[in-house]
Amino acid sequence: MNSAIATSNDFLKLSRKEMQILGYQVMDIIIDHFESVHKKPVVNTAEASELRKKIHESIPIKGVSPQIAIEQLQKNVFSNLMHHDHPRFFAYVPSPNNFVSVMADALASGFNVFAGSYQGASGAAEIELITIDWLRQLCGLPVTAGGLFVSGGTKANLTALAVARHVKLQDKVQNAVIYCSDQTHSSIERVVRILGFDHTQINKLPSDKNFRLRLSDLKCAIAKDRLAGRFPFCIIANAGTTNTGAIDPLYEIADLSSEEGLWLHVDGAYGVGSILCDKGRSLLRGLEFCDSISLDPHKRLFQSYEAGCLLIRNREWLKETFCMRPEYLSDTEPEQEEINFYDHGIQLSRSFRALKLWMSLKVFGLEVFQKAVEQGIMLAELAEKILRESDYLEVVTPAQLGIVTFRYVPKYNFSVQEIDTINHKIVDKMTADGLAFVSSTKLKNCTVLRMCTINPSTTEVDIRKTIQQIEYFGKNIMRSMLAFAICK
Repeated sequence: MNSAIATSNDFLKLSRKEMQILGYQVMDIIIDHFESVHKKPVVNTAEASELRKKIHESIPIKGVSPQIAIEQLQKNVFSNLMHHDHPRFFAYVPSPNNFVSVMADALASGFNVFAGSYQGASGAAEIELITIDWLRQLCGLPVTAGGLFVSGGTKANLTALAVARHVKLQDKVQNAVIYCSDQTHSSIERVVRILGFDHTQINKLPSDKNFRLRLSDLKCAIAKDRLAGRFPFCIIANAGTTNTGAIDPLYEIADLSSEEGLWLHVDGAYGVGSILCDKGRSLLRGLEFCDSISLDPHKRLFQSYEAGCLLIRNREWLKETFCMRPEYLSDTEPEQEEINFYDHGIQLSRSFRALKLWMSLKVFGLEVFQKAVEQGIMLAELAEKILRESDYLEVVTPAQLGIVTFRYVPKYNFSVQEIDTINHKIVDKMTADGLAFVSSTKLKNCTVLRMCTINPSTTEVDIRKTIQQIEYFGKNIMRSMLAFAICK
């Protein structure tokens, strides 16, 4: 079939005027969001069946104006969001970004930066190197350390354990054992499975009353596995668990891992960002002795998704693990001082993720970040104080690194299961109401509520209103359950 080659080169292009109109429109929408997000419901989710009717369509053969596409996005997409950047989003781990980060993402995307090779973007590579080095310094790792930006904590954990497997096991996983606590993030199990380990090779130890990994249990487990002919090779310690913000005894675990010749990986996706403030540094003592650290700047360092990061004690281990040189990349072989980041991780095609953290730190300065992190920790402590003053809300774990857990406990003779039900229903009511969003979790087989207070825009009023609303819904649910019981 013959087809004429087009003489025009105007495919996939807008005129300068059209680009300006679209650009200003998008910018106005983003600025409006930053200025008004606190007035929106924290969660707004449409019914899937209804939303599909509005969005699903055949592939467009002919295009429409950008304004029509934007109108559809505003009406059906951006109006149906869980706002992780809302000052009263206290569920899971919020992701309160900043406007500079958004603009940095726009620049990285606009220039379509390929951040895989030094040749492809030498300036971007240097920005990533210096930003990684800033994080290295903050975490107290030696000058031999390095790392790279990835999509998030799961990819950081995956990359770290791939390096550990290569360095410690020469990629042979048989009989190797990984140790962690029952509070370790679920991403670790996913990562271990991807890397070829059997689920029986994860020795998940029960945490103590403070939800920390017990050193005595760890020592016993390692000794027992050695006697059984197994090969202990890696300890995963938590620096701020998702459930409670708990920090494992990093200093003591680092000593043990050194004595036993084990790799120590610290999952700090949530908590390591708190090292910016004095309280965080004190709590994270021992972090500097680990072999690898995962952290998420899109959490405690207030960046837009995706911004995960991995730090490795010896940057050469990354290249030893991942470097491959296919023929089509022979022209990109770096000079001695140059780094191709695709030789240091899983991705070949990489975006310029480091730019947003670099630009945010340049514009605001470290001191502002320190104050923002410190405020998040203090807000959780304020929430704990208010909760302790309540006649119905009971603190389960005290404020740690910006997380506090608690539960609604009626003054009547309710069973544990009924109290769990009340707390689950509180989450449902809060979600439907839209004022604030909290999540639940399980601790020692009990359902508890949790608040994560790391958003710099959150105020004392937000905390008080949220707790007041939780107590209000709890009382109403309790009364309904009592009335139902009487009717029966």
